[in-house]
Amino acid sequence: MTGYLSSPLPRRRSVGVTVGSVLVGGEAPVVVQSMTNTDTADIDGTVAQVAALHRAGSELVRITVDRDESAAAVPKIRDRLARLGIEVPLIGDFHYIGHKLLADHPGCAEALAKYRINPGNVGFREKRDRQFADIVEMAIRHDKPVRIGVNWGSLDQELLTRLMDENQRAGSPRTAAEVTREAIVQSALLSAELAEEIGLGPDRIILSAKVSQVQDLVAVYAELARRSDHALHLGLTEAGMGTKGVVASAAAMGLLLQQGIGDTIRISLTPEPGGDRTREVQVAQELLQTMGFRQFVPVVAACPGCGRTTSTVFQELAQKIEADLRRNMPVWRDKYPGVEELKVAVMGCIVNGPGESKHADIGISLPGTGETPAAPVFIDGRKAATLRGPAIAAEFEQMVADYVERRFGRAGTDAAE
Repeated sequence: MTGYLSSPLPRRRSVGVTVGSVLVGGEAPVVVQSMTNTDTADIDGTVAQVAALHRAGSELVRITVDRDESAAAVPKIRDRLARLGIEVPLIGDFHYIGHKLLADHPGCAEALAKYRINPGNVGFREKRDRQFADIVEMAIRHDKPVRIGVNWGSLDQELLTRLMDENQRAGSPRTAAEVTREAIVQSALLSAELAEEIGLGPDRIILSAKVSQVQDLVAVYAELARRSDHALHLGLTEAGMGTKGVVASAAAMGLLLQQGIGDTIRISLTPEPGGDRTREVQVAQELLQTMGFRQFVPVVAACPGCGRTTSTVFQELAQKIEADLRRNMPVWRDKYPGVEELKVAVMGCIVNGPGESKHADIGISLPGTGETPAAPVFIDGRKAATLRGPAIAAEFEQMVADYVERRFGRAGTDAAE
């Protein structure tokens, strides 16, 4: 896995669950996952999106399995990805007829690395436990883990009604919101208990309890963590679009991660029309990296700008450097071990520019308004060059590439040894 930094606080100790080649929980770092929004029956489209998500850094990818055509496509998708050299574990998202699809399509059951079960819609009344058991038994037969994923948009209404009635008979000591949270927690725990009774081990169970409000998510997962040692999948469901979805997800999951709660995360962003699905992977990585849990890509420090920086050169260069680093990372991870630890600074004036650049591995301090048109470059804390003229940006980009090769390249490593 990518670099793992020490946690701000001790992590909650959970039971580790192996999903394909990826360990979730236990001593493993927090795992990033995502989900496709293609029709799984569209093999070409789904393969392309899974590949893009994985290359962006998604360590697990979930796909919808909602009908016979999508179930039949799963092993073909898995095989096509393998031919591309992509071994990312695929998770099957099942609702309503998962028990039937897994039974009718053994190739799908075998190809998936994990099954996701929603106890709120796995079946209704007398069919619920039987159909839940069918999926669990299929997981046992194929040696697959399951995620028991409760969602308050499809919460078990019988359980909720019973808890509401009990609360009313007790004189309503708890609010309706508190009872709903308890129903979410109980749905996950009771389902996990049933799965274990059927024969699925704790090391094959991951729990999630998705809600769409920040404070509800924090309260539900804090209680779930207190009452269970199962691995936990964090996610704010229906987080929304754009900055709203990013801020809400980061706020909710940041609070929980800071308490050591959470073993794998997914940022559920609504893409802009025609937007890039990999955005949710980037946000998840940035959340973990910003909090100091993981290191995925080099850090680019850049000043916010002020009246001293009326030129946009430093902003454009910082944006270009950051985009180049992220684009190169799929190749660089293998070619330059440890490159994700790189720190780059692109500063806009003399006030903090030289100092910030010295703190970075490589940094440039561009001239601010009224300053001498020269840009000192610092490497490993020392001034290495002064760039001038219209090609400053291109020259600095080349210096960054040269630094990466020299410091992280295998030839450089061998020479150092």
